[in-house]
Amino acid sequence: MLGGVIDVYKRVFVSGPAATVLSRPKPVRRTGFDLNVVIESVEQEADDVIGLTLRAPGGDPLPSWRPGSHLDVFLPSGRQRQYSLCGDPADRRRYRIAVRRIADGEGGSPEIHETLRVGDPLRIRGPRNAFTFVEAPSYLFLAGGIGITPILPMATAAGARGQLIYTGRTRSAMPFLAELPAHAEVRPDDEHGVPVVEELIARAEPGAAVYVCGPPPMLEAAQRCMFELNPTGSLHTERFSALPVTDGKPFRIELARSGKTVRVEANETALSAIRRVSPDVTYSCRQGFCGTCKTGVLSGAVDHRDRLLPDAQRADQMLICVSRAAGDQLVLDL
Repeated sequence: MLGGVIDVYKRVFVSGPAATVLSRPKPVRRTGFDLNVVIESVEQEADDVIGLTLRAPGGDPLPSWRPGSHLDVFLPSGRQRQYSLCGDPADRRRYRIAVRRIADGEGGSPEIHETLRVGDPLRIRGPRNAFTFVEAPSYLFLAGGIGITPILPMATAAGARGQLIYTGRTRSAMPFLAELPAHAEVRPDDEHGVPVVEELIARAEPGAAVYVCGPPPMLEAAQRCMFELNPTGSLHTERFSALPVTDGKPFRIELARSGKTVRVEANETALSAIRRVSPDVTYSCRQGFCGTCKTGVLSGAVDHRDRLLPDAQRADQMLICVSRAAGDQLVLDL
């Protein structure tokens, strides 16, 4: 009887003339998350900082976003980089990002500064949010340099409940000074000296949500002192560079598809080691939250150090930008 029912179902919903009406295929989503945009404007926001305003080619509304969100930007060279949205979330026609030029390193900033022009097309992915703006009775925002980019929309949204302290080398190197909330405190190093993070975080009200975005020493100081100073508060940080490897041990990786092997040193990531023999391997955040570098594990136990993979994927997947071998060797599907 069951077989007969299945046969009838197939004739009606799969192979019969009415199948295309009764059981339509679900289309693959190709827009809304991956988007094609064009550069509407390029503005000099500060020394070595440009702001790019992006819009849809036809001027259509863009997906909504909340303060703290970022975009993945696919550059003409093939590089994929992430930049915080720093415009107005209420403006659905435009996205704005800001990019500081860094002459050396692996970033995409020289390419953006030197090659992108008004009218150029770009492919983006997002918006995504790994720096969530939570509801809180009060806020303290501490931004260092280009770290103002995710903080600016948050401070605007918080209004009178938020304190914003903005640090940088000099005023000329600090973007968006003209857009800060009226009560923001601007502290350039050449006027106030190098900031003492503990003193600034001590200004947060009890129970405040404290947001910090800036250079690694600022983030590390905040993590050391926050809960001693404000045990009922919450700390939220975002960094623009990879975390240093801690408690690492050397191990070997075999790339099953190419047959190559590489040694991962105790103080380097699997991604860095793999790029020595396979420079085209894909990656983005280098911090274990975006998933771009997710790779299949064919053999070996993994020391997972990411913030993304669900338990169901940890047996045979890893994020090679932060996770490591729990033993002496891994075999990866690369």
